[in-house]
Amino acid sequence: MRGPELSRRALLTLAAAGASAVAFAPAARAEKVLLIEVGGAPEAIAVNSVTGFAYVSDPRTGTVVVIDGRTATVGAVIQVGGEPGDLAVDTVTNRVYVTNPPAGTVLVVDGLTHDVVSVVPAGPGASGIGVDEQANRIYAVSGTTGMLAVIDGVGCRLLKMVPGPTSGLSAVAVDTGRKLVHCTSTTTDSLEVFDAGAGAFTAGVKVGKAPTGVAVHRGSGTVFVANSAIHHLSVVDSAARKEKATVLLRSESSAVAIHESSNTVYANGGPNGVARIDGVTNLLTGDLSLGVNPGAVAVDQRSKAVYVTDPLRGRVSLIRDF
Repeated sequence: MRGPELSRRALLTLAAAGASAVAFAPAARAEKVLLIEVGGAPEAIAVNSVTGFAYVSDPRTGTVVVIDGRTATVGAVIQVGGEPGDLAVDTVTNRVYVTNPPAGTVLVVDGLTHDVVSVVPAGPGASGIGVDEQANRIYAVSGTTGMLAVIDGVGCRLLKMVPGPTSGLSAVAVDTGRKLVHCTSTTTDSLEVFDAGAGAFTAGVKVGKAPTGVAVHRGSGTVFVANSAIHHLSVVDSAARKEKATVLLRSESSAVAIHESSNTVYANGGPNGVARIDGVTNLLTGDLSLGVNPGAVAVDQRSKAVYVTDPLRGRVSLIRDF
């Protein structure tokens, strides 16, 4: 069930009054917050938890910046051209997939050599992307046409284009075990579910206003949706196909990531920073202020380091032990 949209001022007023409906977590601390200067306007970020490298797209410069998470330094800058958007990493094949919405393509980058090894057509406006590492399938959605492109990761070729149930799809989260592809839609305020086995969209779940970011906890199948026009995170039961809970945040959220083994959820809905949520209880457990309005969020599954982009200042925050 969707809750009422509240302004930031209204939320703070309720909190100050001690209203039981608002139960914000106390400010949290992290062992280290390291600032990595990447320049440009970093947009999306993805992490290869096997190699420890993070990849940051920059549509302003047409590059993908490689960050070495062990040293918190820029390891390489890959010239991909165009306006790179979303990113996804296949840790099995060590390949990085990058969307280029203006060209309607997906670029395939070798994670070892940092070379662009292929460019795959994915339809006009292809923007959000996700990977099924078990099946070696890549899924790219279009924010302008609502099409879902299914790409073969072995041959780097387009297998098929599937019309979505809405005119625009924003982001992708793949549940590899259940063979489900979860796609957000800002045009219908919904989470659209694509069944990879059936090859069709099979369900739509109403969530919060203007959902943009999405992540799935693969152990439980629970889906977390960041709603960019309302102060809460939607929690979706993928089996029941319904929104089962909402997590009230201090601000709107557009990005979300999950650390799988601890079932800890991170969203850019903190007070100029990152919110931490317990994925089991769906309770907000901490807010970490970064002093900026954060962009994309990603988590290294091995080290549990959290990466947050800062598009305005051209840098990335690497957060340890949060």
